Amino acid sequence: MGTDMKFDSLQEMLTHDHQYCDRLFADTEAAVARDDFAAAATGFARFRETTERHLSVEEKLLFPKFEDKTGMRSGPTEVMRTEHQMMRELFDKMQAALERREAKQYLGLAETLLMLLQQHNVKEENMLYPMMEQALTPEKNALIAELEANGVGGS
Repeated sequence: MGTDMKFDSLQEMLTHDHQYCDRLFADTEAAVARDDFAAAATGFARFRETTERHLSVEEKLLFPKFEDKTGMRSGPTEVMRTEHQMMRELFDKMQAALERREAKQYLGLAETLLMLLQQHNVKEENMLYPMMEQALTPEKNALIAELEANGVGGS
């Protein structure tokens, strides 16, 4: 995965990754809408894998570093983790709907996920990422390199 883009900030990189995940999500939704379940299955697997990689690096790398640096262990990162779990539950339901070729069920779940993703991404991009950028400035370049090594940054 990865990208040839060079990012100057964590916020820029993570926002770009959100946009990449959003494109994969929209492509999958379009495939379901035209009853192309083969393309939808492939697209959903790619979307889920890419989004899970994003969520995972936040939870396992960025959030702990931010929490250690700021001492904020309950607050924005706790809210984001809860929302990540909600997303994962929707992923499971969407996967099952695809396997059953239930387009209407999938599209209804996709609408719910879209609302959750939009609200979630706004909170991260406008609140949490700027806070992380400030708190983690001394480590920024090393973190960007680690994120790139983990395939974050979209294509």
